[in-house]
Amino acid sequence: MSTQFRAKILGFAAAAALVAGASVPAQAHHSFAMYDVTKTLTLTGRLTRFIPGANHAQLLFELVDERGETILGDDGKPVVWGVETAPAATIARQGVTVKAFPVGTIITVTLNPLRDGRNFGALANGARIVKCGMEMPEGGCTPETGEVFLEDDDAS
Repeated sequence: MSTQFRAKILGFAAAAALVAGASVPAQAHHSFAMYDVTKTLTLTGRLTRFIPGANHAQLLFELVDERGETILGDDGKPVVWGVETAPAATIARQGVTVKAFPVGTIITVTLNPLRDGRNFGALANGARIVKCGMEMPEGGCTPETGEVFLEDDDAS
């Protein structure tokens, strides 16, 4: 085997390894292994931030009680949760946009929490986001008292 031919083969192998290695982070991004899909939590809160994203949008919110009062943690600060949804473009087609969900909007979401216990989760498969406006409706923020904006059959 000539030196030139061997160099070409090694170059091709190196390029193939580089391409294969570059695809690993993209595949890892779509893994939902960090979420406990055996558990679901339904939480109600006041939206503090909507982060649109090409891969996944996020909604951050402070938990509220049935009267719409902010729930405080042991440290005296509001308990903040976040939920990851489908891409912003996908949920926008169902009406979930920064404009439709301004800061202060009361929402109820069902999510699969992170396995490590941090206050974050992924929108549960088959779950929905319920929007209840700026004031807590009598009876809480539910599909009966609010508007169902998103029914997600696959949050990934």
